[in-house]
Amino acid sequence: MSDKIKKIGVLTSGGDAPGMNAAIRAAVRGALALGMEVCGIRRGYNGLINEDIIPMDIRSVADILHLGGTMLYTARCNEFKTPAGIQKAVNTCRKHGIDGLVVIGGDGSFKGAAELTAHGIPCVGIPGTIDNDIACTDYTIGFDTAVNTAVEACDRLRDTSQSHDRCSVVEVMGNNAGHLANAVAAACGGFACWVKDVPFDVDADIVEKMKIALSKDKHHFIIIVSENIVDVHKLAAEIQQKTNVDTRATVLGYIQRGGSPTAKDRIIAGRMGYYAAELLSKGIGGRVVVQQNSQITDYDIAEALAMKKEFDADLMKITHLLSR
Repeated sequence: MSDKIKKIGVLTSGGDAPGMNAAIRAAVRGALALGMEVCGIRRGYNGLINEDIIPMDIRSVADILHLGGTMLYTARCNEFKTPAGIQKAVNTCRKHGIDGLVVIGGDGSFKGAAELTAHGIPCVGIPGTIDNDIACTDYTIGFDTAVNTAVEACDRLRDTSQSHDRCSVVEVMGNNAGHLANAVAAACGGFACWVKDVPFDVDADIVEKMKIALSKDKHHFIIIVSENIVDVHKLAAEIQQKTNVDTRATVLGYIQRGGSPTAKDRIIAGRMGYYAAELLSKGIGGRVVVQQNSQITDYDIAEALAMKKEFDADLMKITHLLSR
């Protein structure tokens, strides 16, 4: 890889996650400190194809550390999935003198970064997704904030469930992974947690367990369900019909993606953003910045994409044992 990287671009792609702005800030200021020019590419790969590019300096990333969302915006881009779209993106980089890219996003974003690297534009990925589903890293930017947001909502729902002897079925995000639901259930004392990663039976894991708890003088319940599994409103009706406990469903939705990032997300984003800039300053691309055992390091993108993240079944087991 060439070591003559003089100008880099920074973009965010895929779903937004709290802490992305902190990563942008660190990448921009880190690159400037290392003697590189920096530009921001707005709306992800769509902006790269359509030349939605702005110059960035120290002041352009002032007062964004505490903000949710992404100041560079984000968008899906089907055109970038085609050879012609990739070539357009490469041409844009050549036209604007962009020697390398920092790409903040998830697995889909990293696939695009791998393609650009293969076409001579070295890229470094930073994992930013509330799902925490990127296998090569213990932690993705945005996860802690999303967990805390969902837990706060569940705590509020518990208050009204306790007041009315109700059961609350709460759907959380996570795409097709159950890491977010698992963490939320553990943190809020969920009575049950339904994710795709573990076999689940409504009668055995909810209904019968609730009947036993009712016989032991427990009268309110919080059940966490990961998205894309079941219609939680129908599930709530089924639970009420089988237990005679008033049951309501709540879909938390996109509130989990927004809001000011936690200190943890800001700190890790800052470390990852600077590390990414440092890699590019050395002419190193085709890598993903990760956190492993509390240390920031990096992986080859192809190797990272081939990995599968294990589900923390021990945490779920403990949650269930403690929820009786």
